[in-house]
Amino acid sequence: MFSKVLVANRGEIAIRVIRTLREMGIRTVAVYSQADKDSLHTKLASESICIGSAAASESYLNMAAIISAAEITNVEAIHPGYGFLAENAHFADVCSSCNISFIGPSAEAIRLMGDKVQARKIMKKAGVPTIPGSDDVVNNKDEALKIARRIGYPVIIKAAKGGGGKGMRIAYNDGKLVSLFIACQREVEVAFGDASLYIEKYMPGSRHIEVQVLADKRGNVLTLGERDCSIQRRYQKLLEESPSPVVGNKERKKLFKYATEAVKAINYTNAGTIEFLMDKLGRFYFMEMNTRLQVEHPVTEVVYSIDIVKEQVRITSGELIRYSSNSVQPKGWAIECRINAEDVQADFLPSPGKITELRLPGGPFVRVDTHIYDGYNTPPYYDSLLAKVIAWGRGRNEAIARMRRALDEFNIEGIKTTIPFHKQLISHPLFIKGDDYSELLDKILVRQKKVTGL
Repeated sequence: MFSKVLVANRGEIAIRVIRTLREMGIRTVAVYSQADKDSLHTKLASESICIGSAAASESYLNMAAIISAAEITNVEAIHPGYGFLAENAHFADVCSSCNISFIGPSAEAIRLMGDKVQARKIMKKAGVPTIPGSDDVVNNKDEALKIARRIGYPVIIKAAKGGGGKGMRIAYNDGKLVSLFIACQREVEVAFGDASLYIEKYMPGSRHIEVQVLADKRGNVLTLGERDCSIQRRYQKLLEESPSPVVGNKERKKLFKYATEAVKAINYTNAGTIEFLMDKLGRFYFMEMNTRLQVEHPVTEVVYSIDIVKEQVRITSGELIRYSSNSVQPKGWAIECRINAEDVQADFLPSPGKITELRLPGGPFVRVDTHIYDGYNTPPYYDSLLAKVIAWGRGRNEAIARMRRALDEFNIEGIKTTIPFHKQLISHPLFIKGDDYSELLDKILVRQKKVTGL
């Protein structure tokens, strides 16, 4: 087992990882930018070291600075958290070349799943259903038109490399496809340095269902339930829950089978998430694999009573998974709300600044993962995530009631947040019903505009 680990991240996920490492008796090193010198994760770690200026490119994405910090502090491993370098195959290679363990999958697995076109080919060969679409990168608008006409409109254009919703556009006819294809090429070239695109059939009203997996170096694979992440805006998740209200036991078995086949197809190790699209007929299609810890991993943790970060560390150190599908059974229901520093009434515009007053929710079966505190200055340079509120209940209705109570308790003054938005979301009849989210966000946002007079 490792004696010292560097956490190459910031914010709530850095604190989340540091807490588990401390429980395991492992010393920790926090890295921070100049903008994060007063961030809470620097106080909780055994040591902390500045790695650059505020810009992420000069700090949290600066491989040389992070490796130097690791060598100076004599760590044995690096945990990347999520975002930044978590899915950077080159960074995993650099760690290996410096005899530092990367707490995550192999660089090869990251590369394979990072190329969305290649990932589709691998899954199709492994017998995992994939969404109808292009088999290779689509090089120009003429190829795009041929594919769209073959599979039928509407279609969605996606970046072959990268993610985060960049380069994703829906086209309903030839004219829109041509203009959007060119626009997407420009966008992904700037964002990822690679203009490669592919095309899939767009399925309105589908659900976004993902499966959490753990896999060790002996080939053991454990599926830890599914999460429903269907409530999204601009392809960014807003709320997640486990289990899904629309997946029955029969569908669940099929889903876990596909996830296990996907993991084995690339000899994957460590924690990962297989993301599927579930159409209105209950059929599943592979979308992509996230080769890292997910933002929404806490809902799985509270339902299965397993510390996923701890298992990541154990697997990387060479230990076997301690659990089996028979020894771990889900219990109850969990919901997570992502609380962002955003002004919902201004089209979710980021709202950085000083927190002048803070009251965190608590009480039975409520978990809050956060890095903020009273007087904290939220910097404008990074993701706007402030906190994740996770509520557990014996059933979905109890989890909803507990989340509603937690959001009522949660108070942040000085900046705009998405707390009011989540209060409406969690109480909306369509959410409570749980089986159709297709118009949910539109109804909430239209209502807000009427209330505010916008």
